Amino acid sequence: MKKNNKKTITMKILLCSLYFIIMTILFVAAYTVFKDKNSIKSFSEVDSTNNYSYINISRMSEKFAFYEKANIGIHFVIEKEDTGKWHMYLIAINENSLYKYKDIIDYTYKAKGEEPKPIKVYGYPRVITDQLKGMAIKHINEFLPEGNEVTITNENFEEYLSNCYLDTTISQKNNFSIVLFIILFLIFVMICLTIYTISDNNRIVNRISKYIKKKRKK
Repeated sequence: MKKNNKKTITMKILLCSLYFIIMTILFVAAYTVFKDKNSIKSFSEVDSTNNYSYINISRMSEKFAFYEKANIGIHFVIEKEDTGKWHMYLIAINENSLYKYKDIIDYTYKAKGEEPKPIKVYGYPRVITDQLKGMAIKHINEFLPEGNEVTITNENFEEYLSNCYLDTTISQKNNFSIVLFIILFLIFVMICLTIYTISDNNRIVNRISKYIKKKRKK
């Protein structure tokens, strides 16, 4: 009897250890999926219109396009890297929030006084329509610094301004992840199995023992 009890306890420990290893792997997988799902990318790194992303605005134009019903203005912006390299993009903002960018816009055109700190804005990429692209090409020279030798055309537009603009009027979405749901469900199952293995009347252990004996006989 004592030998059987010892064997049963050993089997339970092995099973619970296996459950723990599986749960650890699942927890790591869940964390990875959750982190990736909620990561906020730099706008220069996005590869989908579902990527919530940001731009650090160092320079900003007055609006060159305006959607009156939605009160949304489209602006040119410049993002500067620490290396001094800069990128130009389009962003959409609710014009009620224009006051937040006043210092940067004023400095962009006048370049006087202390340079304002960059403003980080968040949103989702939206594909630039042909109409918006045409308006941007028409007005971009009003924003580019003097002495600029680059001419923006339909052919090279995406090379310099991307094929998307950042829409800052959209808040971050909490999208449902079927992969994360499945992983969490499996973790729940493993927890239930662990509790059942510890508390039940050796049914799982006995079944496994019988299965092993059958395999050995073969």
